[in-house]
Parts: sequence; C-alpha cells; structure tokens
Amino acid sequence: MKLEDEVQVHPIIHEDIDEIVKLSQLVYDPRIAYKREHLESQLDIFPEGQACIKYKDKIVGSCSSLIVNFDEYGLNHSFSHISDGGFIRNHNPNGIHLYGIDVTVHPEYRQMNLGRRLYEIRQNICQRFNLKSIMIGGRVPNYHKYANDLTIQQYVEQVTFRNIYDPVLTFQLRNGFVVKDIMKNYIPEDDESLKYGILMEWTNDHCNQKD
Repeated sequence: MKLEDEVQVHPIIHEDIDEIVKLSQLVYDPRIAYKREHLESQLDIFPEGQACIKYKDKIVGSCSSLIVNFDEYGLNHSFSHISDGGFIRNHNPNGIHLYGIDVTVHPEYRQMNLGRRLYEIRQNICQRFNLKSIMIGGRVPNYHKYANDLTIQQYVEQVTFRNIYDPVLTFQLRNGFVVKDIMKNYIPEDDESLKYGILMEWTNDHCNQKD
C-alpha cells in the first residue's frame, strides 16, 4: 500500500474531538491548546471549516477555520478576538475571508508533508465558499532566539529573504502566503513569539466576488 493511500483527509466529527484535544495538548502550551468545548462549538457552527488527517486510522493533523469580514477586525485584532476565544461564535456565513485559526501536526509525523496537505484543505474550503482570501495570524516561534539582536520587523525580513529559518513563518511563505503586517499581543501566552502574530494572506485567484 502506498503512503498516500494510508493518509486520508476527513471532516472532523464529534467522535474525533477527544483525539484532537490530545493532539493539541501534545503540540501546544496548555494555555493555548484546544479544549473539548472549543471543538464542539466549532463543529456546531461551521463543520465545513474543520478537517483532520488520519494515518492508519490515527489522527496526525488537524486544521480549523471560520469565515469573517476581515475589515471588521483590522490590524489590531488578537487571536482571542477574531476566533471568539476558539469558539468561533462570530463566524459570519456572509463574510468574504476565510480566517485560519489552527494547524496542528503530530511531532512524530512532520516529515510526511501533512502541513502542506492541511493548507491545501484550507485553500479548497476558501474556493468552495468563493471567498476572496485566507487570512492568518502566524506565529514566529523562533523569534525569541533572535530578539536580542533583531527587531520583529528585521526578523520577519530575514526569514522572508531565507537568511533565517522559522518553522511556521518559513512554511507559510513557501505555501503562497504574503506578509501583510505585524500584530502586537496577538497571543499573549505565546512566549516563543514574544506575543507577536504575523498577519498573512493567501489570495483566491478563482474568486468571482465583487468588491
């Protein structure tokens, strides 16, 4: 059996919640990781925006999103504000942007291009709903290693020029996202990123919405 035959994309269902919560707790700081009530709310409100990847029937990756009008939030938004603390009760079916709030890959399976698959899932959701773009507030988990020598603007520039590797920002740039701005206090609990979030956008060239 080929590897791609064993890696399968699935919409998240309520029976997956406990396994995804364990995955989130494995990958993220407990202050950031999803709890069961977050995923239950996401599935109740926008099930089409939540997906997972299974390998040999084990969940090894997941992603979540909601639809918004980004102009209603602007450059000073926080992760908690735009995701409703992870509950996405602010999901707007009439919005024009898909906002990605989570991509999680199991540490033992990160050489299988699962992150790329999850980003492709998001792009498909964006196109399916005829949305203008995907917006994300990306983490910069390696920034704390350079903060004594580089401002956050300088760090983002060096990563963009491929002089520095950042596991999140580098990956997003490689997947067609463009840096739009830098946000302070995006995730106050994100000590690695020194609370910064990098606003990024992937444009849906197939969107036929009018401005």
